[in-house]
Amino acid sequence: MATMMKVVLKNYVKGKPKETDMEALTTATIPMKVPETSYEAAMVVKNLYLSCDPYMRFLMTKHDEAPEFSYLSDFVPGEAIRSYGVCKVIDSTYPNFKAGDYVWGITGWEEYSLITNPEIFIKINHPELPLSYYTGILGMAGFTAYLGFHEVASPKKGEYVYVSAAAGAVGQLVGQFAKLMGCYVVGSAGSDEKVEMLKSKFGFDDAFNYKKETNLSLALKRLFPQGIDIYFENVGGAMLDAVLANMRVRGRIAVCGMISQYNLDNPEPVYNMMIVTPKRIRVEGFFVFDHFPRYETFEKMAVSYIKENKITYVEDIVEGLENAPGALIGLYEGRNVGKQVVVVSRE
Repeated sequence: MATMMKVVLKNYVKGKPKETDMEALTTATIPMKVPETSYEAAMVVKNLYLSCDPYMRFLMTKHDEAPEFSYLSDFVPGEAIRSYGVCKVIDSTYPNFKAGDYVWGITGWEEYSLITNPEIFIKINHPELPLSYYTGILGMAGFTAYLGFHEVASPKKGEYVYVSAAAGAVGQLVGQFAKLMGCYVVGSAGSDEKVEMLKSKFGFDDAFNYKKETNLSLALKRLFPQGIDIYFENVGGAMLDAVLANMRVRGRIAVCGMISQYNLDNPEPVYNMMIVTPKRIRVEGFFVFDHFPRYETFEKMAVSYIKENKITYVEDIVEGLENAPGALIGLYEGRNVGKQVVVVSRE
């Protein structure tokens, strides 16, 4: 048995979450070998890197009456918070993984985890790349960007693409995928520093600080005088309303998330939905968990892009599991620059 730290949810959250809604405990224990008779197949892993993602806000609220809004099972007060993470296998009774393998999947916010559903984990095939990339560009964030842009939005060369929350884990990749397709790309972010990064580091054609715009619809009209063909939706609310007013005929909106609405008791109304019919706009939500059989195809493409320096990726690294609550809350306040990663151990 080993004593370890874990971060738990203290109580279900209503409204905007706070760091104090979570607590780091140092009294947890875990066996270092899979118990012989308890599970048909399981593994003990050492957690190395943890991902902070906007969807985790949903899991901090109990969803008895509306389970369709909970992407995964809700967090349980007193138990470790869960997210995607990169892990090293310590012991395994699952034939696909052996001790010493690196894997990624949904794990606990704790130093070690006993995984009883190892079949949902994916082996890391390129440990020569930064392992933290499997929380982002080679993990769920990258796969989400690939699915939403290439498969849901169905892009064509020369189209006009707008990405909100463009400096985040997913948005920075969508913009770069679009540029590789030969599209014209504009992104928005919440600070001048992020706007500059979109243009200078990620190669966006233009970008703007949405906090400095008094009228989002006019801002988009200025940047897209011909209208928008593809909108990669990460924000919702007033931003979605403004985009709808500027979409071109037969435009596509790939709905990845709506971070502006996650902490509201009453989500903001969207008034311009009536535009969808006369402009024949396709609005489609997608769920990355439905598409994991195609992950290998994505991984090969992304690895080649990385090794050929065709895309770049920015991570916002926080050291120490005890600092994970602050890192997660920072997502909802726009503090992160790039993919938010928590380092539990560098081995």
